[in-house]
Amino acid sequence: MSLSGKVAIVTGSGQGLGLAYAKELARQGAAVIINDVNAISAADAVSEIRAEGGRASAVVAPVGTTEAAKALVAGALSEFGRLDILVTNAGILRDKSLLKMTDEDFDLVISVHLRGTFTCVREAFAYFKENAIAGRIITIGSPTGQRGNFGQTNYAAAKAGIVGMVRTWSLEMKKAGVTANTVVPVAATAMTKTVPYFQKAVEADERGEVMPAFFRHDLGFGTASDVSGLIAFLASDAASGITGQVIGVGGDRLQIWTHPEAAATGYREDGWSYQDLVENFTPLFGDKLRSVGEEFLPLPEDLRPEPVEAR
Repeated sequence: MSLSGKVAIVTGSGQGLGLAYAKELARQGAAVIINDVNAISAADAVSEIRAEGGRASAVVAPVGTTEAAKALVAGALSEFGRLDILVTNAGILRDKSLLKMTDEDFDLVISVHLRGTFTCVREAFAYFKENAIAGRIITIGSPTGQRGNFGQTNYAAAKAGIVGMVRTWSLEMKKAGVTANTVVPVAATAMTKTVPYFQKAVEADERGEVMPAFFRHDLGFGTASDVSGLIAFLASDAASGITGQVIGVGGDRLQIWTHPEAAATGYREDGWSYQDLVENFTPLFGDKLRSVGEEFLPLPEDLRPEPVEAR
């Protein structure tokens, strides 16, 4: 087992994708700290891992604060004697369009996703550096953070911010031998279950059937287990040379996301005045503007959601 002797923390791992990550890390030999705000979910997750022969313990805490981050690292040390891997998966949604989004909606999502990632990584890295451990930081991003999505100002800001932090951390942690990467999962979750576009894929998964190839191959949309292999790989010694990357995974597809860079460049002696831009921007750059949001392929007729009255 590639992670034998290693210890991992997975935030938000009482259920869903986080639990899938934790279970795969345990299958590969790591002892795992389960984290959730729900004590029952956390206890059930620990029981599942132990039933499969793995080692696990729980720390019940809402991530975001420094105190929670310290409790997670302390839990790993007290239960298993060390820490090698941190997966920052915990998150919440408060989706609303801009004019309907409250300060609380914004602050809650930023606190859990962005601040929670920051505080947990800071605490883990401090331990790695002090103890000369070539640790692994794996953060969780989203296509929304890469391309935007209607009604998700808070979530988009948090996920884009996580990627920005990871790029910075990869530079700061390099000398210590610690890697930091972001995984962008595209998988069936409680959230995608409510989206009609994914209905046939989610229904197949719930029946224990393989999702149609259109979803798995063409869209790169799959199950939680399709993502967990990448998490375990990035946590392993085999990925010691991979850092500062954003890697998308879902279904049959694996992607390396590009970092932002100039798509078009123009020069004008003495700079660009207002009038210069009025006259020249569109001819020079109009066809170079970037698209925003995700664009989904049209669903094949046999995979379209059933009308509500037909269900």
